[in-house]
Amino acid sequence: MNEGALPSYDSWNSLAANIAMACWAAGLLIILGYFLKLMTTSDSKTKYDFINKYEIKVLWIAALIIVIGACFFANANIIELNALWIFVRVFTTVSMGMIVALIIQNLLKFYYPFFIEKRLKVLRYKPRISPKTGKPMKLLSEEEEDAYLDEGMQAEENLFSMDYDVWKDDETGYIKIEKYSGHLHAIQCPECNYQTFKVVREEIVREPTATEEGELLKHYQCGYCGNKARKTVNLKVSSKLQEESQAATA
Repeated sequence: MNEGALPSYDSWNSLAANIAMACWAAGLLIILGYFLKLMTTSDSKTKYDFINKYEIKVLWIAALIIVIGACFFANANIIELNALWIFVRVFTTVSMGMIVALIIQNLLKFYYPFFIEKRLKVLRYKPRISPKTGKPMKLLSEEEEDAYLDEGMQAEENLFSMDYDVWKDDETGYIKIEKYSGHLHAIQCPECNYQTFKVVREEIVREPTATEEGELLKHYQCGYCGNKARKTVNLKVSSKLQEESQAATA
């Protein structure tokens, strides 16, 4: 081996190590920045939406950058290099990097949602504080909240496309309405036990009338094992239909 070629390897090793450190620093800064933003967000609903929209994406991007850094670090100790070693190093590094990235992706996709759902549930039902009195507000029941939801909101709830929580300050009458996705969150699959069981299609079997509830057929499918299931749920009687029926009989 020609000693004159060693400085070029040393230069590459130093560059690769620096790139690795920069990637690790960038990945950690992304994670720290995200959780700093989360900690400085006081409103529970805003925090709920932020976690639901960004957490898995941010962790995946940060993990990918850290894995890339690890690949550079693994190639920061070159002593000898030729055509064969270049192929072996590139193939081994890319293969190991993809395997680690795939493992992390599967953990974030199939296991981490369990952890997120628990946190989201706590945030959703954490008592809201009234800006009028500074006291905890009351979460209204499904029957009580209809008085504060317009026809469009009630229709969304009836079709399970959206869900609304209504918080009320009994002392002042102040109302706060929060909107949530009705069925977009995956639940635990009864077959594989991953949090990947999700509504993929809905169809109305029977329309609700002024006196009788309707029926909605929900089709579930697991994004991991492919398990499928169907569930029938009742559609609440529309308050508008009730009012029209009462007006007709008056």
